[in-house]
Amino acid sequence: MNGLSALRLRAKLYQLIREFFRERGVLEVETPILSAAGNTEPNIESFSTHFSGHVDAGTPERWLRTSAEFPLKRLLAAGVGDCYELGRVFRNGEAGGRHNPEFSMLEWYRVDWDLRRLMGETIALVEAALALVRRRAAVRITSFRQLFLDELGLDPMLAPLAALQVPLAAQHIDPAGLTRDDWLDLLLTHRLQPQFARDCVTVVHDYPATQCSLARVRPGDPPVAERFELYLGSLELANGYHELNDAAEQRARFEHDNQRRVERDQRQLPLDEHLLSVLDALPDCAGVALGIERLLMAMLDTDAIADVLAFPFAEA
Repeated sequence: MNGLSALRLRAKLYQLIREFFRERGVLEVETPILSAAGNTEPNIESFSTHFSGHVDAGTPERWLRTSAEFPLKRLLAAGVGDCYELGRVFRNGEAGGRHNPEFSMLEWYRVDWDLRRLMGETIALVEAALALVRRRAAVRITSFRQLFLDELGLDPMLAPLAALQVPLAAQHIDPAGLTRDDWLDLLLTHRLQPQFARDCVTVVHDYPATQCSLARVRPGDPPVAERFELYLGSLELANGYHELNDAAEQRARFEHDNQRRVERDQRQLPLDEHLLSVLDALPDCAGVALGIERLLMAMLDTDAIADVLAFPFAEA
């Protein structure tokens, strides 16, 4: 498909998304792209810029958002109800075959929904998108633990670290500084994800509690993070959570992220105090973010993000 055809398909996809949520009574909103807070996640780098206006406007250093999650949650805490945003986000250092520093993300939240119900809606949206290109896909839903047991014969929750390293021996990975979660991520991205069937939507849920990010942790033996990731073929498209609404716990997670950044010689980033000040008022909800370029790539069966952009980063 040529570049103009891809642009036309993007326009059709945006129309489909807006109609999809209009029919379901989900409100489209728009939130700031610049923020006084950065994303503390050590594996994500934010762009920053400086405001040259009057000091009464607040801190001059501002961060381009890596997602719309924080301001959307502030709207939810204020009572906006089910909502979504379709807009541009930015991640520094991510440029390559499947990555562009500037890209589009769809993010939505459902009040009083559990994770499984949101998984179903995300699958329905992806299926509707595939119908635009006359494609269908099978659906596989599995827990993180069961996926590792079925495909690698390893229990990711209980296996010793040395056992997790064995399937990656041929990759010649330098183990220095890598945590258990790093090895689990490597197994997922290097051994499991590439084997996902092309015409299959794979949904993986109930991650290790140590990979909770902004999700709730469900008690158990072992406890698990109430989150899911959705793939179409080998491409990761979406990441969803049963959202944490405990400000003290979220602050501790942000501070832990910043400590990990220090250990990696990365800059500590300012916390989103606006979010933390209202997070306890966040209603029980589930939310998910879906990468538009990734979805378009999967729809067109291409591994090159440049195929679905008007102009890639090198030509911007």
